[in-house]
Amino acid sequence: MERPKRADARRNHDRILAAAQVAVARDGADASLEEIARQAGVGSATLHRHFPSRLALLEAVFLDRVETLCSQARELAADPDPGAALVTWLRAIGAYAANVRGLAASLLRSACELDHAERSVTCHGKVSDAGEELLSRARQAGAVRPDVSVGDLLTLVNALSLATERHPDPCAETDRLLLLALEGIGP
Repeated sequence: MERPKRADARRNHDRILAAAQVAVARDGADASLEEIARQAGVGSATLHRHFPSRLALLEAVFLDRVETLCSQARELAADPDPGAALVTWLRAIGAYAANVRGLAASLLRSACELDHAERSVTCHGKVSDAGEELLSRARQAGAVRPDVSVGDLLTLVNALSLATERHPDPCAETDRLLLLALEGIGP
């Protein structure tokens, strides 16, 4: 069982996370760890004690939004039109990925670098698990071909957000391209 953190350790953790959220919003997933530590008022070693890797820090930064996307998937699972529900959810993921520079690359990299057990507790794993029910329902309704996987769809969304990062309106362009691409996933 993990011991509770001391008050000063909790404060450091929270300050690092807050500084990372600001830095990632401004600079994307490749934000400087040294700058994050400086803005949090801690040393680099303290940052690495709390977040042993860039991926661990990014996972913590993205966790709240990922939880929201997962909650949205659970709510959409009750939608009477499973195909539309899946598209709505994928568009929400696309909008988020397009808004956070480097998120798509970071999530794709984490999906490739980790084994299956590790991947299931990451943001990518949580999003994949949340999308599984939506995809299953869409398949059963005949709205999606049986050979399409959640991994395929998330790769598509992430690739589109990567491709549109430098577009003047990356969210709108990601959404436009996603809708074009999703026309091809039906039966």
